[in-house]
Amino acid sequence: MPTHREKRRLPWPARQMYDLVADVARYPEFLPWTAAARVRSRKPLPGGGPHDEVMEADLVISFRVFRESFASRVVLRPDTYRIDTEYLDGPFRYLKSWWQFRDLPEGGCEAEFFVDFEFRNAVLQKVIGVVFNQAMQRVVRAFEERARALYGPGEG
Repeated sequence: MPTHREKRRLPWPARQMYDLVADVARYPEFLPWTAAARVRSRKPLPGGGPHDEVMEADLVISFRVFRESFASRVVLRPDTYRIDTEYLDGPFRYLKSWWQFRDLPEGGCEAEFFVDFEFRNAVLQKVIGVVFNQAMQRVVRAFEERARALYGPGEG
C-alpha cells in the first residue's frame, strides 16, 4: 500500500553502491530495524546475463514491539547495477523493491530506490504508515552513511 521512491546523487561510483546494497548479510550492522540477516542461497539467474544471480535471503525486522522475519528473492544484476527484491513469505501481503545505480559523467552516481509493500497485520501497517516516508528516507540515509564509513568521503 505505501510506496516510496527516492533518487539521490551520491559521491561514490555505482559499482561501490551496488556492492554495498547487494551485501544483504551485513544489513544488521547498519540498517535500521534489521535485527538479523541470512543468505539461504545464491546461484546464477536462469536466463539472465553472464554475471546475474538470484539470492534467497531471510531478514528479521524489529520495529517497536513487533519482531517479524521474512524471506525474499533478490535478483542481482551487476552489469547494469540493478537489484530487484520480491517477497517470498512472512508478515507481508506483498513487498517489491528495487535499487538502480548509474555512474555520472562528473563522478559519483545516481541512486534510485523504490519500495512498495503492505503488512498482513493491520496494526503494524497502521504503525508503519504514520512514519513510513521518514522510515524509508532513514533507510536510504543508512546506506549512504555506510558507504561513507566504508569508502570515505567519495569522489565529489
